[in-house]
Amino acid sequence: MEIAAPLRLRVDRDALTANWQALDRLSGAAACGAAVKANGYGLGAVLVARTLALAGCRDFFVSNWAEAVALAPLGLTVSVLHGLRAEDVAVARAGIARPVLGTAEQVARWRESGGGACDVMVDTGMNRLGVSVEAVREGLLDGLAVETLLSHLACADEDVPMNARQQAAFASLAGRVVARRMSLANSAGIALGADYHFDLTRPGLALYGGVPRADMAGLLRQVAYPEAQILQRRRVPAGETVGYNATWTAPVDTEVATLNLGYADGYRRALSGRGAARAADGVRLPVLGRVSMDMVAIDVSARPDLAEGDWLAMDYDLAAASAVSGVSQYELLTGLGQRFGRQSVE
Repeated sequence: MEIAAPLRLRVDRDALTANWQALDRLSGAAACGAAVKANGYGLGAVLVARTLALAGCRDFFVSNWAEAVALAPLGLTVSVLHGLRAEDVAVARAGIARPVLGTAEQVARWRESGGGACDVMVDTGMNRLGVSVEAVREGLLDGLAVETLLSHLACADEDVPMNARQQAAFASLAGRVVARRMSLANSAGIALGADYHFDLTRPGLALYGGVPRADMAGLLRQVAYPEAQILQRRRVPAGETVGYNATWTAPVDTEVATLNLGYADGYRRALSGRGAARAADGVRLPVLGRVSMDMVAIDVSARPDLAEGDWLAMDYDLAAASAVSGVSQYELLTGLGQRFGRQSVE
């Protein structure tokens, strides 16, 4: 029996498309790909990839092979950022995606399995994934069919000298590897300018309405809209408290709605007393007291028409929610849970 979810996550496909198009323009002569790992940053990888493919995106990036398998029916060009474990060889040989090889062992494993088109990650200073610049210069990749040589910026959201050092280290490999393309810039890296674009950019957060750098704020539109149903409406008398640990006391008689939403759904406890919902006419309805596991209380005094069973959209502009909660935009987005029924709108 299918039961309608009391939570829904509206995904604005027009906004998603507009964000990719804006990033594509900002990428200049470079192609603009899309990171759709973590289930499309929580919005649904198939929905996101299909939408962006229709917009013109041709390169997609996931973290692991299970994510690649989920996208396989779409017939897209997919790269698997976490490379090639021994357990992944069979699915990689099926040709549904390219491995992004990140260690000498992975390079050897790919060669031994029969080789073929692959991508390679080079570490230019982040010290996370990738083969060393020196190993590439010494011939580690010689004879390998490298489609895209990648690296990743550690601090692109800041104006720091490390950005230029990484760019220079990566640029020094041009011509040292027989690779069709080079790719360095993530969302924030795109805004650093043409020297960082190379042949292919790989935005993630910015596609989904996150703002990785302040100078990109006017460029991007909100994509994700969490919505929850009202479980109950009540009047809380002046002097009474709401929620765990009684952190909020009603200064006057207050109309309070309890929503079917909590931190188990990714609506973070850090938004206690700081977050808000929005009525259909845009009126802000503040969160009262502590966010609990499955419920949150909202002041609905300004909206006497709202009742049990009605829906409210949470105020979930990522940059603003991050600023008030101290939680990163990435966590706010990817943490949205599986209890949401995901709906696309245009």
